[in-house]
Amino acid sequence: MNRGLLLFSGVVAAAVLALALPDDAMIAGVEGGAFVANAAYLLVAVALAASLAHRYQGRLGSGIRDALAWAALLLVAVTGYAYRELFTPIAQRVAAEFNPGSIITTAPGTAEVVRRRDGHYLVDMQANGKKLSFVFDTGASTVVLRAEDAGKLGIDVSKLNYTLPIATANGVSRAAEITIDRLSAGTISQQRVRALVARPGTLNENLLGMSFLEKLAFYGVENDRLVMRGK
Repeated sequence: MNRGLLLFSGVVAAAVLALALPDDAMIAGVEGGAFVANAAYLLVAVALAASLAHRYQGRLGSGIRDALAWAALLLVAVTGYAYRELFTPIAQRVAAEFNPGSIITTAPGTAEVVRRRDGHYLVDMQANGKKLSFVFDTGASTVVLRAEDAGKLGIDVSKLNYTLPIATANGVSRAAEITIDRLSAGTISQQRVRALVARPGTLNENLLGMSFLEKLAFYGVENDRLVMRGK
């Protein structure tokens, strides 16, 4: 019989047996479902070993070499998964160097970003579930949104009342006051954040101002990185 068909038949039989067993069934002192699952794994392993033995018949050296290579790859994969909490911040730091604005989470409630080439800090954030980028700006009394980005949050900017004066790179303009339901930087999240929407065409980048920053436990520059810690 074809090995593939034999393997398929064995797995199907194991599945049928697992479904037919009562929930509290015991086989050889082992819970029924676990016994059948282990038997299926063993069947697959035996079939795989038999297939490899046939493939490498007369080529023992090649078989051992390939087996060791696969074992090494498996070990690397398992090690990476086991230490994923250790490797994740490292991967984030590497990614942030190529993509300034990417959040580096070194600990729960902490967010770090690297400096952009122009000297500013760009922070990739979530505003009402939408990804928006903000320039860190302690000189801004509130968070300020471009009208184009406010529209992404479902705000009808044509109906806003632009009465508050603000200073922008293009001179003095007007803005409308809004409230962002949720604004997050990595694992730092704040609700009901006071913000402004600049008149369309007057702001080049969103500003991360004091209405968000003042609610943090800490914000500042450490080792050339912007560090923010939530309360």
